[in-house]
Parts: sequence; C-alpha cells; structure tokens
Amino acid sequence: MTSTTAQPADLESFSAELTGLEIITDPAQLTKLSQDYYTFSPILQPLLDGKRGDVVVRPTTEAAVIQVVTACVKRRLPLTVRGAGTGNYGQCVPLQGGVILDLSRMQAVKWVKPGIACVEPGVKLAALDKETRSSGWEIRMLPSTYRTATIGGFIGGGSGGIGSITYGQIRDRGNLLAVRVVTVEDEPRVIELRGDDVYKVAHAYGTNGIITELEIPLAPAYAWAEAIVAFPDFMTAARFGQVFSDSDGMIKKLVCICADPIPTYFAAFRNMIPAGSHCALVLVAESSLEPFAALVSEYNGTICLQKSAQEASRGSTLVEYSWNHTTLHARSVDPSLTYLQTMFPSDKELKLVERMYQHFGDEVMMHLEFIRMGGEAIPAALQIVRYTTPERLAEIIRYHEDNGAFIANPHTFVLEDGGRKTVDVEQLRFKERVDPYGLLNPGKMRAWAERK
Repeated sequence: MTSTTAQPADLESFSAELTGLEIITDPAQLTKLSQDYYTFSPILQPLLDGKRGDVVVRPTTEAAVIQVVTACVKRRLPLTVRGAGTGNYGQCVPLQGGVILDLSRMQAVKWVKPGIACVEPGVKLAALDKETRSSGWEIRMLPSTYRTATIGGFIGGGSGGIGSITYGQIRDRGNLLAVRVVTVEDEPRVIELRGDDVYKVAHAYGTNGIITELEIPLAPAYAWAEAIVAFPDFMTAARFGQVFSDSDGMIKKLVCICADPIPTYFAAFRNMIPAGSHCALVLVAESSLEPFAALVSEYNGTICLQKSAQEASRGSTLVEYSWNHTTLHARSVDPSLTYLQTMFPSDKELKLVERMYQHFGDEVMMHLEFIRMGGEAIPAALQIVRYTTPERLAEIIRYHEDNGAFIANPHTFVLEDGGRKTVDVEQLRFKERVDPYGLLNPGKMRAWAERK
C-alpha cells in the first residue's frame, strides 16, 4: 500500500496551479517513477515495496522548478527529486507520497570549456561524454549505468565509479566545482555553491536542495581499449589488480577483479573465459597496451578478449559488467543474490582481502574495484552475497567490520546509516536553512528527524 500525507484536495489544486507543465498521474507511471534498484537488497524490498508518489512533475527549466516548489510549500506537500532512478538504496523512493520532481527533461549542456563543463541535472552521462569528447575531453568518472543515469542523480546519490582508479570519488575536492540549488521555502531562492560548499548537497539524496545546474571538471580524453584477463587463482588476479593500479606509467580507467564463479554470470563471455578462472576487466589507454601486456605476462595471466577503442565503442562495453552491473548480471541468473559495499584498508599484500576470501568462500563472492583514495590505489569491493537470512547478512557485515574492513551498507535508505556512518553537521545546517519544513525526501536524513 502507498503511504501518503497529501490530501486529495491539495493535490488537485496543486496540479491546477501548474498549467503548462508535464504532470503525470497514471498509476502505472507513478509506480515506475517512484522506484529505483532497491530490489537488489532483500532488506529494503519489503520496506519500500508499494511506496509511491501521488503525482509526478517534469519541469524543463529552473523557473518551472521554482513554480513547483512554491506550489508544494504552500500545501506542505512532500517533494522527492529524481533523475533516471538508477540508484540502489531507495534514494529517490518517496516514503510519504506527495510530489515527485523528475528532472530528467532538464538536459541542456550550457557550455564546455577546456577541462570544465556546465550542465543541467538531467543530462545523461553518456550523452555528455560524447559531447565533451568531440573537443578532446571526457567525464572523469561515471557509474556503470552511464547510458541512462543523469549527472544530477549521480552527484546526488552516487559516490564514484569507472575513472575512480585515477580521480578518486565525487567527495574528493576538485571533482565537483559548483552547483546551483533551488531552496524549498515560502519564497524559494536560487543559491550558487562553489568549492567545498558543494558537499552540502552532494550525496545527500536530494534531502536539502534541488540541484538545477552543475559545473564539473573534465579529464583529457583517451582511446580506451578493453581487455579481459583470466588467472588460475584469485589472489594472483587481485595482486595483478593492485600492481596495475599502482603502475603510474600506465593510463587506466577501470580495474575490476572478479573471483570465480562470478565470470559464469557473464553470458556474453562464457565461451571466452576458461571455466574455473578468475578474471580482470580492464579499460586501458591504447598507448599503454604494450606495457600492460608485459604485466599480464609477468602474472601469468591470459588475455581472453581485447578490443581496440574503436571496437569497444560499438555495442556493449566492459563498463557494463563492472561495479554494480556485476551484481545486475549475477542477479539476472540468480535473483536471490545480493551484495555488499566494502572498503578494504591500504595494504599492497591484500592480506585482509585474502582473509575474507578464504573465510567466506563463494558465500561472499569477491568482486574488487580498485579506486584511488588519499593518493593510494586501494581495493573497494562489491561482493556478491548468497543471501539466506537478515541475521546471517548482519553477521557477514559485522565480521568484516570487526576485522578492519569498512562497510558502506547498501541495505538502508537512511543517508547516515549507509556510507557515512556519522551525521554531516554541514548538510543538516544547510537543510535547516533551505528546507525549513522538511519537505525534501522526508525520512531519508536521520539527523533531521533527531535534531531536537
């Protein structure tokens, strides 16, 4: 059942006030536009199933956003912002019904300069990357859902992705330059945040401001070759990933290590990857292919697939087998599978990775994504878990944490209980200023509920 605090009369007058804007009330569309990929989590699924907005509005301009906000504040209607809905923790699922503000029609690329782009939040990452590459630049990092994901949704609900091996995470200073934000007050304002102030709204699930424009840094565009490398044992594959990630002279964008049996879930590659093998999925600059091949040989790896950048630009790409697309492919074979998000400590010997791999076996299938953090390449992980009970999942999480691994819990929709684990005082203070009635995505920010 849907849960809503909105009254029918308020919704009717709300819609009447927004003549000329695209308004959606069809039940099937409302259901679709109230969801993301929270179904990856057996914990979230029963909590979020049936949660639905009462009306969706799709503005195309900042002025229209302000118009919607004004109408919501007047009636104290809950307001949940969404992009393409490719998140995994229910970031854009409305817990209290109300209005869904779908910003996917705000798709203007305002300008592209050397190293910087200014865009609206609904721009799809693939489209933006294509446009910037025409002038020799590319997006620094993107999620595996880049074909459909929007830049606003990525900044509001994501953390990193393909490219993080070089540029770190969104939260690293310099990876987001500026945002324009519409406030949710009796008289909405437009605020520009620059520098470290952008993190008042970045990765806040849209709980404390509506982003209508962003300035993001770009990277020099490379011709990215793709390769799958097979190894006979997992720790050799993992150590290859660490050494390749640490090899400053080789230009790379993706270093993804998958333990057996994960490669068996990749239908497109089943006949290429030898049975029982562990594999590395790699994006490497074509100019680095020769030293890359030498490193593969040093670790007794076998290149099962290699595509030039031109070949990789057609059809599916290895990007769509990495990060949480790995989970997606596994769940397409076995829907009972779920996943974890783990940050392992810096350790060139990968002792804790090996310990967790040996301890859990294929109950927790090891999937590493190397990222740059604090100037070092470290193994983050999106392990695939054979789910049995909530209690066992909690035990698995606790064992990781007790042994020094940090878990960014993907089985909660509460901002502070996932990756942060602490209250972000700056985000709370900003929300108190710009959303005094607590209308934005209510129920997602624990600090707001507990502030008194």
